[in-house]
Amino acid sequence: MGRFKAVVFDMDGVIFDSERVYRMMEHRAAAKYGFPDEKVEPFCDLIAGGTKETNRKHFEATFGTDVDYMEFREVVNSGVDAYGRDPGYDVKPGIRELLEYLKENGYLVGVATSTARERAEYHLKKHGLIGYFDKIIYGDMVHRGKPEPDIYLTACETLGVRPEEAVGVEDSINGVISSGRAGLYTIMVIDLIQPDEKARAHADQILDSAEEIIPLLSEKSI
Repeated sequence: MGRFKAVVFDMDGVIFDSERVYRMMEHRAAAKYGFPDEKVEPFCDLIAGGTKETNRKHFEATFGTDVDYMEFREVVNSGVDAYGRDPGYDVKPGIRELLEYLKENGYLVGVATSTARERAEYHLKKHGLIGYFDKIIYGDMVHRGKPEPDIYLTACETLGVRPEEAVGVEDSINGVISSGRAGLYTIMVIDLIQPDEKARAHADQILDSAEEIIPLLSEKSI
């Protein structure tokens, strides 16, 4: 093991190929309410990894206030939950191998997800992954969600490591900013969102796949 003692993962878009499902349901909900479809993808980029409070502001700025955001959100989440049960999410390439490597090499492993406890636990258990994680911090366990640093600071505290001893693995701009602000060595693994200037300012590495993390750790090149 090199200078890092722990690795903390975001969940949606990093562990599971679930961001695609969220976007599909955002498009469906937008159609239901008559919102312009071309506004959906930029909206999804803004809200990925965020909280319902911050996402409400983006929703109102994008689509107006004629529809209550929580009503729209419930339509989206109902579709996401149904898809998550059947056919279910795919685990992202390289994640199982990375988790095996981390446990075999004595790393502490955590999750820092904006997703609520019940939904996150369901998917981690369904795919047999929950046992890999020493600590899981859910979105409802911190007052300020991503892009604020609270969730990663809490994850490090509960794992018993300093932020500079941990790696944060993210796919969203909000998540990268959160991890970077908290002081973790931050890796952005590209999923659906391309890194922008903010992401590049807070990410120490930008990779195409989680599979690329093992060589970085094993060769102690980070």
